[in-house]
Amino acid sequence: MTSDRSRSPWPWMALVSRTAFFAAAQALIALFIVGIGGTGAWGTSAAWWMLSATIANVASFVLLRRLFRREGASYRELLRFSRESFWKDLALAVGGFVVAGPVAMFPMRWLGDAIVGSYDSAIATMFRPLPVWGLWLGLLFPLTIAFAELPTYFGYAMPRLERRLGNGWIAWALASLALSFQHAALPLVFDGPFFLWRALMYLPFAFYIGLVVKLRPRLLPFLMVGHALIDIATWAVYFTL
Repeated sequence: MTSDRSRSPWPWMALVSRTAFFAAAQALIALFIVGIGGTGAWGTSAAWWMLSATIANVASFVLLRRLFRREGASYRELLRFSRESFWKDLALAVGGFVVAGPVAMFPMRWLGDAIVGSYDSAIATMFRPLPVWGLWLGLLFPLTIAFAELPTYFGYAMPRLERRLGNGWIAWALASLALSFQHAALPLVFDGPFFLWRALMYLPFAFYIGLVVKLRPRLLPFLMVGHALIDIATWAVYFTL
């Protein structure tokens, strides 16, 4: 008999959960702007994408805890380091992120020029002016993403879809595609080229980091830390504009 767990829709829903959380969080910010008498609420809300991401990260974390608890498991299982292979795993994770840098950056720039017309124009659409206090509030974005993004796609969804589908490579592809696509809603700007750029810009990185987790699942907690550090660098871009 098929178990309730095997019929659960949550591994599939997890693939779209963060995209939905991003859009919903931005909508809440837009409603707040309307409530205080602001104009151009949706466009203004797009500038606050780091706040949208923070709200979505918290929502993802809460959801993951509940999903693990439903299975009689614990979210903390994702955070366990192997004592026996700690230093080897750390070295592999550091080496993996050395490769990840070019894998993330080069497609982003090339696609910006190819799809939007100019990478600089795409960056200007995304990194809009914020008050200083808003920039410092944005620091919560990289600090919370470590507990939400990779755990959703590769800690929760991928292994469960692998068991459901009986094919780990399809599960890896689906989780990687979902990770890449979610960026189209962060921020959600109703401009076709920008939307497409955001959806595709991290596609090679998503497949790469998902492959690392698939081949070495015990690297996930190291990659979560590394992901936070990478997005601290993303947050710091504001101070260079």
